[in-house]
Amino acid sequence: MDPVSPHHTRHPVGDVCFDGELIKRYDGRGPRYTSYPTALQFTESFTPEDYHCQAANSNQERRPLSLYVHIPFCQSLCYYCGCNKIVTRNKQRIQSYLQHLYQEIGMQSALFDKDRVVEQLHFGGGTPTYLDDPQLIELMAQLRDHFDLETGDNREFSIEVDPRSVHDDSIRLLAELGFNRLSLGIQDFDPVVQKAVNRIQTVSDVAAIVSDARQYDFQSISFDLIYGLPLQSVASFDRTLNHVIAMRPERLAIYNYAHLPARFKGQRMIRDEDIPAPSTKLEILHHTIDKLVASGYCYIGMDHFALPEDELVKAQKNGTLQRNFQGYSTHSDCDLIALGASAIGNIGNAFAQNATSTPEYEKLISSGQLAIKKGIEIDADDRVRAAVIQELMCHDHLDFNEFGNAHQIDFGTYFATELSRLVPLANDGLIALEADNLRITARGRLLLRSIAMIFDRYLTTTDNDKRFSRAI
Repeated sequence: MDPVSPHHTRHPVGDVCFDGELIKRYDGRGPRYTSYPTALQFTESFTPEDYHCQAANSNQERRPLSLYVHIPFCQSLCYYCGCNKIVTRNKQRIQSYLQHLYQEIGMQSALFDKDRVVEQLHFGGGTPTYLDDPQLIELMAQLRDHFDLETGDNREFSIEVDPRSVHDDSIRLLAELGFNRLSLGIQDFDPVVQKAVNRIQTVSDVAAIVSDARQYDFQSISFDLIYGLPLQSVASFDRTLNHVIAMRPERLAIYNYAHLPARFKGQRMIRDEDIPAPSTKLEILHHTIDKLVASGYCYIGMDHFALPEDELVKAQKNGTLQRNFQGYSTHSDCDLIALGASAIGNIGNAFAQNATSTPEYEKLISSGQLAIKKGIEIDADDRVRAAVIQELMCHDHLDFNEFGNAHQIDFGTYFATELSRLVPLANDGLIALEADNLRITARGRLLLRSIAMIFDRYLTTTDNDKRFSRAI
């Protein structure tokens, strides 16, 4: 086979083949690879002092910056949710968190040169739009006072929106504050399913938000959907898809519901007998893929779909697509600063995570130190393996010679063990494996996690499996 650039796939963007037997065989548990190493490898031996060193070194590289701001508050509990969240109506508690967040913003900004532009900003939660207008305005003012936020079209400023927590002028305000991308948590439009998971929102409410976003020139709208929720069926989810396709969001993320009531207390409100059978979940997924592709969406990878003109599709074609803690992204050259409880950043050659509990987070900030609780410094082997996994997850292809030259290794020697472990996957049709390259097939694209796991040096025991979600 002739050499293929590692930055271009051989199959068309969006090409995917649903093979039920292969999915059943390879549907084990594994990381989502929003980072490598994954958060399970973070340890408390990584200190705020280590982070300071990484920040200083990163100033020599002068990469642009990305900010992630975690807002953990919600007005009500969605039973399926496994996020780091606080259900409260205590306004004083929220204001206390924001004051500590402002203090952290000041401490973090002092570590980075002022001329490093913030090209990417994301508010996640929880429910970022739980904050009222004055709080959102003040939070953005704090960020602008301490960082050089991009103001041009190159910026990617996104916020997660709960359709139940916005008012008539919310989208206009977000546009005025600089946001140009919205992510809406839809999950399911079926009233029966919504009642079962305690998240009631109407199609008309969501359609109004989409209309407002387009009126105020938001560049991209993304919907999150979940399959496998209680009382779902192929027919009910098809109706949800009809509503979604009619609104035509630029991006879609279709997540698998993992029912783990022992780990997430809210999920104990969901009756086990209401969870769709595994075979039904696969049917829903199969139907969803077929319907979205037939409706013009491209399959990016993992759980993500996008319209052909969206930047994710363009980035996948030109080789600039990447994965990070927000999923697939087009900004591959940023240092990520994490702000807020539980937030994870990636600065220089390190990952760092803040304390997950809000009281501990606030206590650390009040003491005048960063809230970093754990992390990991990335070694040379981590960087090589992270690059392999990134290529597979984003571009479906590896040219061994080109990759080896770029990373100064002999690929065949360095990954001899991994290449031997790939042979069964090649025999099963997940990949096409030749002497000088590896290509993920249309059958293998739904099982990217299973393929990438071959290159993960930390997955050495079956105990790891219990700490991850299933691939499908």
